[in-house]
Amino acid sequence: MRLFLAGIMQGSHLGSVLHNQSYRERIKRLIVEHLSDADLYDPMADHQNSLDYDDEKGRAVFFHHNELCREVDAVIACVPEASMGTAIEMWEAFQHGRAVIAISPLAHNWAVRFLSHAIYRDEEAFEAALRQGEVARCIAEVRSRRSTVL
Repeated sequence: MRLFLAGIMQGSHLGSVLHNQSYRERIKRLIVEHLSDADLYDPMADHQNSLDYDDEKGRAVFFHHNELCREVDAVIACVPEASMGTAIEMWEAFQHGRAVIAISPLAHNWAVRFLSHAIYRDEEAFEAALRQGEVARCIAEVRSRRSTVL
């Protein structure tokens, strides 16, 4: 199962600053622990210096990540506050029949609400859902719907 770890990076910062990215390590650990067959792609792992990219490289990375979201089985989106890039990744996944799992307190935000197959208010709720097999079932259900349409 191929997963893409989407999540807030720059958010609404006006300068060249990243939000705290510590959520990524915890989510990766939880995925390894509870979805042993998962191949998880974390864009931050390959692009830690992305704020320093010139426009050509930044554009290429941005569009490549959006393309990946169309191809994976699921996007795990950590959205503690609004994130335009994460919303686009969620859109691409949703529009191409991929599962979108949101970790977000923004359950009333239309992008989170209408593009997600499951929403967990925080990392603890996501962890509980992983332990109970809920996340795996959600991804499997979306995958099965996609295969019946093809």
